[in-house]
Amino acid sequence: MGLDAVQRNGNQTFLDSYAFGRPKVLVVGCGGAGGNSVSRLHRLGVHGARTLVVNTDAVHLDSIQCDRKLLIGGPVTRGMGAGGRPEVGERCAELAEDELRNQIADADLTFITVGLGGGTGTGVAPHIAELAQAAGGVVITLATTPFKAERGRMRNAQAGIQRLKPVSDSLIILDNNRLLDLVPNLPVEQAFAVMDHLISEVIKGVTESITLPSLINLDFNDVRTILQAGGTSTIFYGENTDEDPEAIVQETLDNPLLDVDYRGARGALIHISAGPSLQLRTANEVVEGLTKRMRSEANVIFGVRVDRKYEGIMRVLAIMTGVRSPILESVAQPVSLSGASAAADEPVLLPMNPSIFSRKP
Repeated sequence: MGLDAVQRNGNQTFLDSYAFGRPKVLVVGCGGAGGNSVSRLHRLGVHGARTLVVNTDAVHLDSIQCDRKLLIGGPVTRGMGAGGRPEVGERCAELAEDELRNQIADADLTFITVGLGGGTGTGVAPHIAELAQAAGGVVITLATTPFKAERGRMRNAQAGIQRLKPVSDSLIILDNNRLLDLVPNLPVEQAFAVMDHLISEVIKGVTESITLPSLINLDFNDVRTILQAGGTSTIFYGENTDEDPEAIVQETLDNPLLDVDYRGARGALIHISAGPSLQLRTANEVVEGLTKRMRSEANVIFGVRVDRKYEGIMRVLAIMTGVRSPILESVAQPVSLSGASAAADEPVLLPMNPSIFSRKP
């Protein structure tokens, strides 16, 4: 019997019939901040994904936990970093292109995490995203922008955003300045752990929604369909009691580290995790609440996983495409990586609306 139709008895699996039966998910951390996010995700554990960290700084790379590490640009940086110069990071990526291509060639879905503004991450992440897209994979990039006080790094970040937009199916910008409003009194290490935790939850949620079985299933091609619908995408994440669908909708849409206008969005991929007592009406009310401001012809796909560990609570992960982001729209004038680190003018990156931190009692 050929692969056009495969037969199994009730106790056998079909996944061994196709080399592509399970989607291959890769999480790549670029530079110091990206590596920190991947290291945290690796400690949390994520089903169905492998992790890779790429850096030019040998000391920092030694401190990272992940499945594979790649030190690049040895002849250029001697393992001591890119010195805050994106053009150096990009050159290191070019020299290591064959090895980078080998690491990402078989991935169906590639997450790239990067802290924009420095040399390695800003220079390397666009190069890796481009290679991943060329290999046929879906690319989701999660990038943090610097604090305003870092000035010159903001110019680097602007150049990085411009490079990442055309080579990412979904580019998600997280603004470090929001930490000053959200957790201003926390120790520095704990404050940055908040950002790492959000990034980890997003990656873990998307990955496990397509690699673990669900009651209403989402598959890899659902993710591909939504993300490749065009336009800017973003991710909303929320958790609340399963007895109040309105509260979980509000919690999800009020994601505190993303500033977007989701009215008129063109598509949504929604995954709900809840306990066995979840009612169909409740799940439907959540999906309706999340999508009521989208276009009438928007493509909406949702899945539901029932798990006893979620008894009494509901966790929602929503990817929306075709949204508007003031940070992305503010990056209008072309800036090259080679000129970014030396530029004197500070770019216009709009601050996020403080009202999104408000919570209804």
